Amino acid sequence: MSHPELYILRHGETAWNAENRMQGELNSPLTEKGLQHAARQARILAERDLRGFVFLTSPQGRAFQTAGIALAGIADHIRTDDRLREIGVGDWSGRLRHELPMPKGKDPFMAQYEIAPNGEGFARLKQRCRAFLDDLTGPAVLVTHGITSTMIRGLVVGEKAHAVRSTHGGQGCVYHLKDGEQFLLE
Repeated sequence: MSHPELYILRHGETAWNAENRMQGELNSPLTEKGLQHAARQARILAERDLRGFVFLTSPQGRAFQTAGIALAGIADHIRTDDRLREIGVGDWSGRLRHELPMPKGKDPFMAQYEIAPNGEGFARLKQRCRAFLDDLTGPAVLVTHGITSTMIRGLVVGEKAHAVRSTHGGQGCVYHLKDGEQFLLE
């Protein structure tokens, strides 16, 4: 399936990111470093021709705050879309990662999202993200979250989405997806 051109931003670092807490549907404020991440994303996007793009953000505070900074002076109108929210982690919302069971395997941190009691899980997240992508009618700039970004990028470019890794999980950078390819803009 063909998808429109996308620029995808993850929100800046939050207090809970710094503490290594599971956020899910809860929220914590951007740190000073998180504010710098958003400002850096603004500089990256300022170099792009975004005429004809729509601007969409998760309604969760950390993404909404990042969008306000990263898209200031670029976007005339920013819409929220609930489907861009972060994966729900149910009973583990707000918990420190080291307090939680750590599954064995290649990526135990990702596996925690799948096993979180009363969490959303990857199958439902995938369904939500696929519905979002199916509704896009043209190029878009998306401000979302780490796991949601990973899922959207995987749906658009396949396994190539995971070949470009950022040591900061995408905070402060922008993923550009076009013609089935992904580019990391830093």
